[in-house]
Amino acid sequence: MRSRRIATLALALCLASLPLAGQAQEAGSPDSPPQGRQTLDRIVAVVNDGAIMQSELEERVAQTRSQIAGQQQEVPPEGVLREQVLDRMIVEEIQLQMARDANLSVDDTELNGQVRTIAENNGMTLDQFADALEADGLSLSVVRDQVRRELMMRQLQQRQVASRVNISEREVDRFMEQQGASREQARQALFQRKVNAEMEEWVQEIRSRAFVDNRLAER
Repeated sequence: MRSRRIATLALALCLASLPLAGQAQEAGSPDSPPQGRQTLDRIVAVVNDGAIMQSELEERVAQTRSQIAGQQQEVPPEGVLREQVLDRMIVEEIQLQMARDANLSVDDTELNGQVRTIAENNGMTLDQFADALEADGLSLSVVRDQVRRELMMRQLQQRQVASRVNISEREVDRFMEQQGASREQARQALFQRKVNAEMEEWVQEIRSRAFVDNRLAER
């Protein structure tokens, strides 16, 4: 079983955590295939001209479960967890398709720097980070791919969401008076608040425009 620590490291750049809640499910879920029996991969969601495979979903569910447990939170029932994780993956796939259509990319220098920062933030050298991941059944290449995807989505969000946000000096002054904050603190807080609101609206917009066929319930 992967450690909670490394699963959290692998997801270090993920977007805000899913609002997961519920009771932990006992081991041995009925959805799990019998030991020693190989399950054929299948499509669990079609997103425009792309697809999300069951193997990808299983990987993300395992990571998310470990991440939640590592934060000492209760893990939701398996079915609820799968639905919420798949919904997140669908939104990510839409964003990645948009990023590719916009010819956005992440160069190796930026990617390597970000991966190194993740390792350093967890008190490891890059080699130690790679060894720790490998010991838990992950690989540095898998994490690099996750980080690249995240950075591409952030570029897209910067273009599509952050560019919509405007903050007036009057708003900054009012926030400073109410919260006793400095001008820079007030500006940052207001910006983040507006970005969060715009992000929710934008995600709803792109989801409504996309073709999504959720096949998770199909057997």
